[in-house]
Amino acid sequence: MRLGAAIAGKMEVLKATSTPEMDTIQRKELMQRWTVVQHELMPGLSSEVGGLTPKLEKLIHTLEWVRIEEFAGSTWSGVGRPPHDRGALANAFVAKAVLGLPTTTALIERLRIDRALKRICGFPMWQRLPDESSFSRAFAGFAAAKLAERVHEALVKEYLGTALIGHISRDSTAIEAREKPVKRPSLTTEPLARKIKRGRPKKGEVREAKRKRIGQQLTQTLKEMLAELPRACDRGTKCNAQGYRNSWNGYKLHLDTADCGVPVSALLTSASVHDSQTAVPLSKMTLKRVTNLYDLMEEVVPIV
Repeated sequence: MRLGAAIAGKMEVLKATSTPEMDTIQRKELMQRWTVVQHELMPGLSSEVGGLTPKLEKLIHTLEWVRIEEFAGSTWSGVGRPPHDRGALANAFVAKAVLGLPTTTALIERLRIDRALKRICGFPMWQRLPDESSFSRAFAGFAAAKLAERVHEALVKEYLGTALIGHISRDSTAIEAREKPVKRPSLTTEPLARKIKRGRPKKGEVREAKRKRIGQQLTQTLKEMLAELPRACDRGTKCNAQGYRNSWNGYKLHLDTADCGVPVSALLTSASVHDSQTAVPLSKMTLKRVTNLYDLMEEVVPIV
């Protein structure tokens, strides 16, 4: 029995006792859901599988709010061997991130020895876990289908879509990775026609204007903007809160955050991408999800 089904009856009671005017982002309903999970679901699950650690309690709250199993779906057409439960694999996909497990192998080992985690994810206690290859194929499918992004977008629209947001704060953070950074193309390895000539052009010489990504984004669609942003692992540099420069290998996570602290839009790019190049795509992504009055950034770059 999945976690969502375990408290479905409790949530139906909440819906029956709630008035139509009750806003989902109001404190009253938030406290109602917190009470159901904290004081009714947690004790019942603890008595069934043993004590729950703070990390497992955080995972339960996360799974209850995102309901990722409802977006996982199934690709089985009734021919051949039935696939494994996509909802349980999707819950394990979230558990890997919440528990900070670096590899899929570590996740499977934790599921084999932790009955509480196996029960929370929704795997039957009397059956063997899927093989590591099944986990890897399912996780690759979730990443290709942008499952986490779709769940996040639906969650933001459901709880903040009808609210008026005052400010959207836009900033980025470093994401370190163990991958090897890709090498940037050098001018010495490019064809002579692509070399950038310095100085004034000769009389009658026509040079191609340098492409400016920010200026082009004003006439592009969101899909075209996202396709042009670099996403490979490379090296980036960013100033911290004290004004010192920090360098890292990996990626950069760009976020649009509402006044209440909820991330509204997220975008992952290469570490070398400047924050100004993601301002227009993030603004369009946020506009499709919520209504806000102002956008705030650390620095303003004039668009030429």
